Amino acid sequence: MEAFADGEAEAFDHLVRRHSRGLYNFLLRSVQSAPRAEELLQDVLVRVIRSKHRYRRSAKFTTWMYTIARNLCVDESRRARFRDHESLEAPRGPDGTRSLLAGLRADAVPTDARAEAVRLRAQMARAVSRLPRDQREVFLMRQLGGLSFREIGDAVGAPENTVKSRMRYALEKLRGELSELHAAIASPPAKQRRPGRAGWSHG
Repeated sequence: MEAFADGEAEAFDHLVRRHSRGLYNFLLRSVQSAPRAEELLQDVLVRVIRSKHRYRRSAKFTTWMYTIARNLCVDESRRARFRDHESLEAPRGPDGTRSLLAGLRADAVPTDARAEAVRLRAQMARAVSRLPRDQREVFLMRQLGGLSFREIGDAVGAPENTVKSRMRYALEKLRGELSELHAAIASPPAKQRRPGRAGWSHG
């Protein structure tokens, strides 16, 4: 960032390559709209450009960038509180090759339950989207941005212990929301009995 402020345009390209994917994922999960996430990502980058001469290394650059993104998400939430949003299953990257929660490894799902993977991922997406905003943003900054609890606290303006509590509550809520998901994976439906000489169907 300091090199960019000194006139090195390539330094900004480096920042974009390093941070844009993580920021996009954070924005996408926050606003639940791929087109809007793209727009907000551009807003973040514009603000970085405009702030290049005011930037001071008082905090980690990633923390500063996520603070900008988080504030934009808060404003967006206020404006779009009653607006319908796209599913969290929207593409997670600019190339559109991965869905938002496609990180569930296929080999972690029993073969006879793989047909349920799309439904289960959708259930996971809904569970994340139902988290209270303060818990969801901490969860996403931690999981997507890789920020420490102290850095998240700097970004959201809360003490580190408060951030840890929000993360704990988020995880507890997700475990409760996803209990049916785990049960579905662990206990696939039993085959139904058909009348006739063969007894149990092997179809």
